[in-house]
Amino acid sequence: MNVKSTGVLSRRQALLFSAGTAAGLVAPAAWAQGPSGPSGPYPERAIKIVVPFAPGAGTDAMARLVAQKLGEVMNATFVVENRAGASGAIGTQSVAQAPADGYTLLLVASPFTTVAASLPSANYDPLRQFTPVGMIASGPLVWAASNQLPVKSMKELVTLAKQKPGVLNYGSAGAGGVNHLVLELLKARTGTFITHIPYRGVAPATMDMIGGQIQLITGTIPALLPFIRNGSVRPLAVTSARRSSALPDVPSMTEAGLPGIDVVNYFALMAPAGTPAAIVKVLNEAINKVVTLPDVVARFKVDAVEAAPGSPALLGNFIEADYRAWRNVVKTQNLKIE
Repeated sequence: MNVKSTGVLSRRQALLFSAGTAAGLVAPAAWAQGPSGPSGPYPERAIKIVVPFAPGAGTDAMARLVAQKLGEVMNATFVVENRAGASGAIGTQSVAQAPADGYTLLLVASPFTTVAASLPSANYDPLRQFTPVGMIASGPLVWAASNQLPVKSMKELVTLAKQKPGVLNYGSAGAGGVNHLVLELLKARTGTFITHIPYRGVAPATMDMIGGQIQLITGTIPALLPFIRNGSVRPLAVTSARRSSALPDVPSMTEAGLPGIDVVNYFALMAPAGTPAAIVKVLNEAINKVVTLPDVVARFKVDAVEAAPGSPALLGNFIEADYRAWRNVVKTQNLKIE
């Protein structure tokens, strides 16, 4: 997610998935020889993609999809390694300290920037300790309300929140995550006070909202779509500046009366700082090819995200803007998260 200099989130790139634990695949597809390593052309051995969360998380599934497809495109072996803990900081720190030789990569999502921006204990710098490799995909979150809450739009929500400061309860997937910070952004933008209640994931927060214990959440479209379809929750808006094709009848933030807010969940690959530009170029070209493969595009559509091909520089600009924007939100709201 990215925030403009005004403190308003701005950027369109995100996504979600889910899955298991292991590895990449080798495939017969030919790929141009890359730069030379110590004993031959890169890659000369397996490339590890670290997922800083447990198996089954969205980043894990994305990493497995990317590992498989990069293996096919590059005729190489990619292995997924889960290193969970400390809201993703443990696995992220491990990659920051790995050799900058192109054989250790990090699959990042929104916590890469939100955690670094909001938790002093994260102990990593997303701008100085990593080299951008390539964006994979992105997509918005969706604001959802309990059917017991008498609002049908973001405008009505803001009006009610101003009338009853602190009365409305909002559940997030945890303090310092994007679900939490998007609430803080809304509060900063509208001058409202909505009580934040952190959960261990969006799923239990969703169940409590359906049960009436809380009134509001945001989540990925795939996570909330079944409940939207069966009428258990009411979608108010997607968090991006334009509508999502997965929820064509749900307004964007601009249409909802909150222009300038454009929050997305993203997935990308990063490498340790100092990774040779020639190696980054090889990986970036392969990623850009992977995200346009018809079966990958079809998978993205199911998961309500869009391919986001581009250069390492484009990803670097996105990460910097996102990180600085969330730091601005944390500072503006005077958040103290440990």
